[in-house]
Amino acid sequence: MAFEGLTEKLNGVFKRLRGKGRLSESDVKEAMREIRLALLEADVSYKVVKDFVKKVSERAVGSDVLESLTPAQMIVKIVNEELTALMGGENQRLTLSSNPPSVIMMVGLQGSGKTTNAAKLAALLKKQGRRPLLAACDIYRPAAIKQLEVVGEQVDVPVFQMGQADPVDIAKAAVSHAKKHGNDVVLLDTAGRLHIDEELMEELSRIKAAVPPDEILLVVDAMTGQDAVNAAKTFDENLDIGGVILTKLDGDARGGAALSIMAVTGKPVKFAGVGEKLDALEPFHPDRMASRILGMGDVLSLIEKAEQAFDEKKSKEIAERLRTNRFTLSDFYDQMVQLRGMGSLSDLAGMLPGVSKKDLGSMNLDEKQLRRMEAIIQSMTPEEREDPSLLNYSRKRRIAAGSGTEIVDINRLLKQFEGTKAMVKQLSGGRMPRSMQRKLKGFGGGKFPGLGL
Repeated sequence: MAFEGLTEKLNGVFKRLRGKGRLSESDVKEAMREIRLALLEADVSYKVVKDFVKKVSERAVGSDVLESLTPAQMIVKIVNEELTALMGGENQRLTLSSNPPSVIMMVGLQGSGKTTNAAKLAALLKKQGRRPLLAACDIYRPAAIKQLEVVGEQVDVPVFQMGQADPVDIAKAAVSHAKKHGNDVVLLDTAGRLHIDEELMEELSRIKAAVPPDEILLVVDAMTGQDAVNAAKTFDENLDIGGVILTKLDGDARGGAALSIMAVTGKPVKFAGVGEKLDALEPFHPDRMASRILGMGDVLSLIEKAEQAFDEKKSKEIAERLRTNRFTLSDFYDQMVQLRGMGSLSDLAGMLPGVSKKDLGSMNLDEKQLRRMEAIIQSMTPEEREDPSLLNYSRKRRIAAGSGTEIVDINRLLKQFEGTKAMVKQLSGGRMPRSMQRKLKGFGGGKFPGLGL
């Protein structure tokens, strides 16, 4: 995940501050110097860093902070608030028309991921109950139209195309087609270039004039750092963009673009690409991202993922089985499949407060092991899944041969199953430690969406 290096450095600064107890103005200045270096190493714009550190410093050297009983915590709070403000304060939603169809122009340089992210956004809008239409306005890049048709089919969204016709005519025809066929959002996949040029901007301006868009979204690659910020600035000056989709935030990007774009252009990051799959596009929440940068986790996003991935009816059935001690390996298998649907286990664990990259390594979150467990359960008979006590040595040997595993893997699975069964039964019985109850109370009412508890 992006920001890993920045997170480690900032946590090191705060750890040293906490170790000193009472802070002096010189302590704060030294911390600000380290924070400035950490942000610059994360590829944040120099001017943005300068302004950010100035704001934090002015607030951090106040008497209400230095004379506080916990000045280090107060500084963390200030940095958190200023990071949130730097990235836009709160999630900015798409601008859609009250008189459909809404028109969204997808713009950006070649290779930024416009076509894929047009499909991702269409999939997200479809989940929200809308009827999107993808329009192929990139007539220059080889196979661009075919690519849009492929990803459109994968997310089950229709694609409008007119071959190598004028992109302006394609855009106008796509809107007319949407009106006739009941599509309430049209996403225009426009052409890009290897670099910004007059010809590109002139064509985009003509499309904008012919089909006035409700939203212009610029797709930029987080891996390109300050180049992404410069591209955003140029596109905004020429087209007055409404927001940005920042892709590859799940990679090893240093994250400087996410922290700089809003400050440089005044336009917010509205969505973040967090994976290659076509469902890996999320609304960008500055407050949640700031918490993750500071190692505080992102429990709200974790709960949202769980609510989307887990079948509520099935979860309630499983919860009832747990309460009546009828939780089986079939139920355990269903839970694993839904858990995998939430995404990478490492990414999910990274949303937990206080979990660092080092912690993730020690957790041994092995996706292959999860798949092995699924293969073992699939190799059992229905009777064995219902009653694991039937699993004697000969049955285990048959299951191991069928799943390509060892008997020791089966024994490990059975142990984990019994442990999970006992733990969740304890939680559902109201015997959760009070400290944990307090922490979870603010998140989804203290519920466990995946277990219906």
